[in-house]
Amino acid sequence: MNNQPPFTIRPARPDEAGVILDFIRRLADYEQCSDEVVADEATLYHSLFVERSAEVIFGEEDGEVVGFALFFHNFSTFLGRKGLYLEDLFILPEKRGRGYGKAMLKYLGELALERHCGRMEWICLDWNKSALSVYRAIGAVPLDEWTVQRLTEPALREFVKTK
Repeated sequence: MNNQPPFTIRPARPDEAGVILDFIRRLADYEQCSDEVVADEATLYHSLFVERSAEVIFGEEDGEVVGFALFFHNFSTFLGRKGLYLEDLFILPEKRGRGYGKAMLKYLGELALERHCGRMEWICLDWNKSALSVYRAIGAVPLDEWTVQRLTEPALREFVKTK
């Protein structure tokens, strides 16, 4: 008999921008980069629910939000199809080890297939061994030969000014 409370997954609603921001801050704290969070509720609301630049799902245990995932579509020129890119997945520390993260990954995988995505991708900090072990267990393959390149907004502004 399973004594675990019911776990459900659902899309975030427009009135939950504050809950999304709270989870982003918790994730940033976990990743030791809280000072990098500049998002606010209004920006998130506009980006997620007006522009629809990305989507958020919540994982709930017995009606309480205990996890979130933010994702969007990218495009593979080699496949000629869109992909699902998982930007963030976070489960409250006290709720980990119950399979909730894996359930949310499976939900996103099903969504990717339903939307005819050619693949699903994400990045993970190399020190997050528990997450990496979950990803290896579900069949995810690290792309060691690829490195992430980034231009932040100040660097972008400087770059576009150059001749």
